[in-house]
Amino acid sequence: MFTVNHKDLRLSFNEFHDVSDKDMPQYGEFCLLELKNGDYTAGSWNPKDDRGKKSTSGEFIRGTADSIESGEVERWHSLECYDLSESLKEEGINWINLGPEKEGWHSVQFENFKSFADRKNPKEEQYCLLIMKDGTLAAGRWNKWRHEAGGSFIYAPALASHGSDEVWAWTPLSTDEFFAVELEAEKERKHEKKLNRNPSTDPELFKFGTNISVYYEKALEKLREEFRWATLTMMKKRTPVWQIAPLHGKYVFGQISKDYSDDSDIVTSWTEGTTAEEFIDFLYKYTHDTVEHANPEEKFKFGTDINVYLEKAFNTVKKDYHWLDKTMLGKTWKYNIKKVGGDLEFVRKYQAKDKYSVLDVESAEQFIEYVVYDYQNLALRENEAVASYAPSFGFISIHGWNLERYEFYRLKSGDYKVSVTAGNRTTGGSRDFFITPDCFEAKTYEEFLDRYLEIVPGHSFGLGKEDLLPDRDLQKFLGY
Repeated sequence: MFTVNHKDLRLSFNEFHDVSDKDMPQYGEFCLLELKNGDYTAGSWNPKDDRGKKSTSGEFIRGTADSIESGEVERWHSLECYDLSESLKEEGINWINLGPEKEGWHSVQFENFKSFADRKNPKEEQYCLLIMKDGTLAAGRWNKWRHEAGGSFIYAPALASHGSDEVWAWTPLSTDEFFAVELEAEKERKHEKKLNRNPSTDPELFKFGTNISVYYEKALEKLREEFRWATLTMMKKRTPVWQIAPLHGKYVFGQISKDYSDDSDIVTSWTEGTTAEEFIDFLYKYTHDTVEHANPEEKFKFGTDINVYLEKAFNTVKKDYHWLDKTMLGKTWKYNIKKVGGDLEFVRKYQAKDKYSVLDVESAEQFIEYVVYDYQNLALRENEAVASYAPSFGFISIHGWNLERYEFYRLKSGDYKVSVTAGNRTTGGSRDFFITPDCFEAKTYEEFLDRYLEIVPGHSFGLGKEDLLPDRDLQKFLGY
């Protein structure tokens, strides 16, 4: 590995290209950027007109929904043309020039490099210059993994990233809007933690103490006057459940969720009263509908043999997904009916070694619908794609997510499905839709689209009738 001490290392970038000279990178080239305000960041060049280098209109992409318009950039320096391996193997080197150093040329130095080997991590959302373990240069925005050690530097759409195990050393670039927001949030979290070290208690609000179970049990007594089957387990299916937690230096009745960025608690306080009795009345109303619709006689109306419910689901799916057979069912969730917290529940697990988890359903019909959806997805996974066609599309934003992929597949059975992928700056997802046989009963391609778009509506998934109707290649692919 490299013998240079990263703590003493300085990189000098000397050969910048001025945007004002209409001297732009190649399409997709990843560059160090000096902005007009003096800040430094990085990104890959994406011109609006890619027919020639002279066009300066476009953006430097740092990640999904994370880019810098070219009008904000003063000059750029490619990060793709260097391999520092040999220099980093020489002991005592503390200065590396990148590009010729000439009088009158613009230069900038980066130092204070840190290493994951020293157990140093960037701050969340911090954009950094990277020296990779293969000696190349890169950049990216730090995203710590939530449930395990390490993280990654996101540098392109669809969460393309450099893993921490690929990076030899890193140093922060300039603060940007995303990092500034995260810094302010971290400041607020620290202040809140300090306030909550010794929370106060309102005697009227917490008349019966600070054990939330006491308040649930008192509300349960009221519910049982109406619903003889009411239990605490049923009440707590109404989520989020209420807890007693510190907030701004005092105990409150609150609902707790997790902050996506750091897994810390977010407490939403109850504000509809000021006494313990009022909160108990509120709990009664809050859980009323859940308990009302948890009547075991309705939920298990077909008995307590799980196979009865699974057979109904299988027969429903088999009507359209004609290739599905029962030998495939071993490759998906295992369902059962078990007692949990004293109540009978529909439960599921994936593998034999897994624990069962409770399915929150209110009726036999709702459980069967749940299994139907599972079996439909299984059937699609078991039906191999033999051909595909992807309609072309430009930039499409769907409720804050960007459409990334929209592709039709012909399956081995002769049926069709479509797969849609969309994402934003930090997350994304894909979903497959089976194109049901009744769509192909349409006599014309236009009538087919009318039926198809009821399954995959344009306003929800990106492409509508006006986009798909003129596509003759798609029409041919679908057999029209």
